[in-house]
Amino acid sequence: MSATTPDLLAAIVAGARRISDVRRSQMPEAALERAAAARHADGARFVSALLDSPSPRVIAECKRRSPSRGILRGDYDAAALALSFESSGAAAISVLTEPTFFDGSLDDLQRVRAAVSLPLLRKDFIVTRYQVLEAAAAGADAVLLIVGALDQPALVELLRDAAQLGLAALVEVHDRAELARAVDAGAHVIGVNSRNLRTLSVDPQVHDDLIAVMPREAIAVAESGLGSAADLYRLEAAGYHAFLVGERLITHVSPGAALRQLREAAASSMSSGLPRAKSRGDA
Repeated sequence: MSATTPDLLAAIVAGARRISDVRRSQMPEAALERAAAARHADGARFVSALLDSPSPRVIAECKRRSPSRGILRGDYDAAALALSFESSGAAAISVLTEPTFFDGSLDDLQRVRAAVSLPLLRKDFIVTRYQVLEAAAAGADAVLLIVGALDQPALVELLRDAAQLGLAALVEVHDRAELARAVDAGAHVIGVNSRNLRTLSVDPQVHDDLIAVMPREAIAVAESGLGSAADLYRLEAAGYHAFLVGERLITHVSPGAALRQLREAAASSMSSGLPRAKSRGDA
C-alpha cells in the first residue's frame, strides 16, 4: 500500500475506539458486565456448528452496507434475514454491528437473537474489552477479532476476555504473518479473509495460500470472494470447515433461497464423486 492510499482499516479502528468510549460513558463497564454475565453466551455451540452442521457449513451474514458497494439492501431487516437463513440451513448467523461504515448496530444483533436459535457472531472491529462485553450482553455467542487491527498483547487479552465470558472467537487473518500471530495467541477458530481491509481489494488466492500452512487442529473458515457453489466445494476439499457468506446472499432478491440453492449445489458436487483436491488432512 502506498503512502497516499487511504488505510480504511485504521480509520474504522479509530472510529471503533471513539464509539466504545462514548458508550462507556453512557453505560459503565460494571453494569455492562452484569448484563453480559446474565446472557450466558454459548461459544461452544458456535464452534460445534462449524464442525457438526450438515455440509457445506455457511455462516450467513446480515449486512446492510459495505464500504466498497454502498447500500446492499434497501429493505434491510436483520431479524427477517436471519429467519430466512435459519430455515435455509445456515450453520450460524453473522450480524454486522459497525455503525459508521456498515450501517450496523447492536440493536440488529439483539433483534436477531430474539428471532433465531442459531449461534450468533458479532462481526465488528473489536478492539476493546467493552465491545466484547457488549457482544455477550446483546446475545452473541462469538466475536470477530481481526489480527490486523490489534497488536499481539491486545489480541491475546481479547481472546482471554472472550473465553471468560463464554464467547468463541473467530480470529481473522489475511496473510502468513497474521496467521502465525493468530496461532501464537492461541486462536482455535481462524478465518481467512481474501479481502484486504486496508484497500478493499480481493485476492481469492489467499484462501489457497493460507490453508496450505493452516495448523491441522485449527477450525478454518473462508471469508470473502466466495461467489459460487464451486468455490465452496473446492475450498472444503482443500480443508476449510465453514464459509462466511454475506454480499452474495444479501443482494439476491430472496436471500434465503439464494443460501438454499448455494448449499444444495455445493452439496451435490460434494456427493457426486467429482475429483477433489487433496486436503491438508490427507496423507
